[in-house]
Amino acid sequence: MRFAIVVSRFNETVTQGLLRGALRFLAEKGISHAQEDTFYAPGAFEIPLIAKKLARTRSYDGVICLGSVIKGETAHFEFISLGATIGIQLSMLETEVPISFGILTAYTEDQAEARSRDNAENKGLEAAKACLESASLLKQIF
Repeated sequence: MRFAIVVSRFNETVTQGLLRGALRFLAEKGISHAQEDTFYAPGAFEIPLIAKKLARTRSYDGVICLGSVIKGETAHFEFISLGATIGIQLSMLETEVPISFGILTAYTEDQAEARSRDNAENKGLEAAKACLESASLLKQIF
C-alpha cells in the first residue's frame, strides 16, 4: 500500500512529532514511505485542498493529514479548526479515498506537545493507523 502524508508547516515542532509518529507506524506495519510522498502545507487550513488533489491522483491508497491548531485570544482557532475538519471530510467523501484527520485542536501548546511525543499516544500514529485500517477495509469491500 502507498500513502501520502500532508503536514502543516505551522506549529512545526508539533507537526514534525506527528510526522515521526505516522512514519513509525507505517514502518512497523512494513509499509515503506518515500520522502517524495510527504507534502508540506503552509497551515492546517490548506491541508484539505492538497489532500483532495493527492486523493484524486489515485496514486495513493490513502492520505494522512497532520497539523496543529492551538487556541489563541481570537476566534481564529475555531474557524481554522472547523474549516480543516469539514474540508477533509468533504474531500474524503468526494474522492472515496481514505483521508485521515491528524490535526490537533489543542487549547494549549503543552496539550499539543503531549499529543505529538514519540510514544503510543502520538496522534500522528493514530491518524496513520486509521488511514491504513480504512484503506484495508475499502479493499475488502470493492
